[in-house]
Amino acid sequence: MSIRNDELPGLEPTARSVDDQILDAARTCMLEFGMRRTTLAEIARRAGVSRPTVYRRWPDTQAIVADLLTREIALTVPPPSGSGTMRAQLVEVVTQVAGTVRTHPLFVKILRSDPEVLVTYVVDRLGTSQRALLDRIVDAVEQGQADGSIRGGDPVAIATMVLLMAQSAVQSAAMVAELVRPENLLAELTTAVDAYLTARS
Repeated sequence: MSIRNDELPGLEPTARSVDDQILDAARTCMLEFGMRRTTLAEIARRAGVSRPTVYRRWPDTQAIVADLLTREIALTVPPPSGSGTMRAQLVEVVTQVAGTVRTHPLFVKILRSDPEVLVTYVVDRLGTSQRALLDRIVDAVEQGQADGSIRGGDPVAIATMVLLMAQSAVQSAAMVAELVRPENLLAELTTAVDAYLTARS
């Protein structure tokens, strides 16, 4: 019987490295099997850790996937360019993230094999990853209002609409692919978000 390093006293890797091992394993499982066929036991096996090690961090597979999606989306968000108005920077980031997520292997797999997972977050409730994005958009909107490039109004309401616009463009891209090329759809998203945020004279 083999003994894993995480089960030996004094040899437990850092919490961060174990978390990453587990999330990396979950990503591999998701890409191979889809969410419904991904089990906590298989994630633990591929991560090279015991099931109790996984359970100490996440209560179930759904919780692991939620954190995985949050991590993957966070990795798609580029830092602000620092040039131009905050509105210009926000529009650029929103468009870049939408373009990256649309072709991201994990999200493509979910859309094809487990679309109901995304429907839950689109229709029923905000997921952790969406809340993280929303917080960043709210902050950018507030900065844009301060520099005068983004119109007045409730920053949370404005940021929420920006998130919904981008989310719709990403999830409906395949549906309109025969009518609009992906790059043209992103260009239209850029125009729409910019016009929505522009301060009225």
